[in-house]
Amino acid sequence: MADIVDQKTRARMMSRIRGKNTKPEMLLRRGLHRAGFRFRLHRKSLPGSPDIVLPRWKAAIFVNGCFWHRHENCLFATTPATRTEFWSAKFEANVARDKRNIDALLAAGWRVAVAWECSIRNSPEEIAEKIGRWLRCADQSNF
Repeated sequence: MADIVDQKTRARMMSRIRGKNTKPEMLLRRGLHRAGFRFRLHRKSLPGSPDIVLPRWKAAIFVNGCFWHRHENCLFATTPATRTEFWSAKFEANVARDKRNIDALLAAGWRVAVAWECSIRNSPEEIAEKIGRWLRCADQSNF
């Protein structure tokens, strides 16, 4: 199956996809800030440069896009019909990198949460509230 747009248009479209300050990330940050949490953003000194870092709670939050990070059983985690081998390899590498980064953070004593794009878009206040409860609880498990 051929792409519905030419290669130049596709390249321009893909170049506009951001990795930082995405809409879901901004929604979650607003909710956490409103709840009284103060945080750092995209700490490069930590594995994977977590989107939101709360040093006081030694917690790192990744805001993952369902398409790029392969949210299981999600409608947005589709695979393009063209160049499926390329996309499969790309997605597998993304998932493996995410796992390595989370494992490295856990080994360093950090608590880790992964917030998915679809959940945040559907109910940003609810996700921020759940993460807030997780941060404040004595249980050191991951979200």
